[in-house]
Parts: sequence; C-alpha cells; structure tokens
Amino acid sequence: MRRQEKNRSKLILGIDPGSIVCGYGIISAEAPRRGSTEGLKAGTSALSNFRTFALNPAYVASGRIMLSSKQPLDTRLREIYNGLSDIIKEYSPDEVAIEKVFFAKSIKAALTLGQARGAALVAAASHGIPVYEYSALEVKKAVVGYGRAEKHQVQGMVAMVLNLKVKLSADSADALALALCHTNTLRIK
Repeated sequence: MRRQEKNRSKLILGIDPGSIVCGYGIISAEAPRRGSTEGLKAGTSALSNFRTFALNPAYVASGRIMLSSKQPLDTRLREIYNGLSDIIKEYSPDEVAIEKVFFAKSIKAALTLGQARGAALVAAASHGIPVYEYSALEVKKAVVGYGRAEKHQVQGMVAMVLNLKVKLSADSADALALALCHTNTLRIK
C-alpha cells in the first residue's frame, strides 16, 4: 500500500531548475478529504489561513544541486538528471512541482534554462511521477499573497509557513515555495 493511502499524506518535490544551481525542496502535506469544505476562515491571520488552506505542510528536506559553469552543458544536464533521480529514489515523492520558464535575460539563457528544466522533467517522468507546472507569479501569489514579491519575501514566508529556524538558500526557498504552491492547488481541486 502506498504511503498516501495509509496516512493520507503526500510528499511533494518542488524543483527550481537552473543550469548552474538546481534547487529542490520536499514537503509533506495532508491529502484533501473528499467533500471537505474547510478553507480560509474570516478574521484569522494570513499565516494560519495558509496553513489551513495548504493542508498542514511540513518540511522534509531541501538543498541544491551545484554545477560548474566550466563543465559542458551536456555534462551539467546529466548531473541534474542524476541528482534529481537520486533524490526521487531516496524520498519517493508522490508529485513534482516545477517552475515554468516565462522570461530570461537573453535567448541563450532561456534555451539553457529550458534544457535544465527538461532534464528535471525527464527525471520525474522516468520515475512515473506526475508533474505540475507553475509560473513565478502563481508561486509568489500563493505563498506571499503578492505576485511581484521579492526573493527575500518568498524566503521569509517559506521559513515562516514551514516553521524553519535556519536560513534557506534562495534556490531551496524557491523550490519549497513551488511545493507549497502545489499544495494550495491540491486543496482547491
């Protein structure tokens, strides 16, 4: 019997793809109850509403896959795939949330980022894990409440929601924010 069938929790792997640094974050979230009408409550804080709405998310792990810019792109893509495959094997996430590419500094940067994203997508797909994609705007709105939030605001809210006392790297925080955004989507569906 799969983990979520036993205790109704899901592991969500968030991936913030990059060709030099690929952030990842894993949270567990309670699976929504069928027919549940619980949700946002009037007169309560944004943080408590988020915790209720996001199915009681809990921190599991996070980190970064660091790559050398001196390596050829094909080598870095293989390392992204292998690194994420190892994480998937270790934690057995139920679903993956990954950032959509919506802009880059240049065409070359957009292509390189797209290829890194592709390596991450193939890692999830090769393990049969469903993948969900979210734009940076969607993630920031879901986590901070404002689509144009800055990196430090995302980091702060992720740490607060997950009750973390350690400072997260921007890449790990972004990956955890993707996972948190996905839990909101699970709740709505």
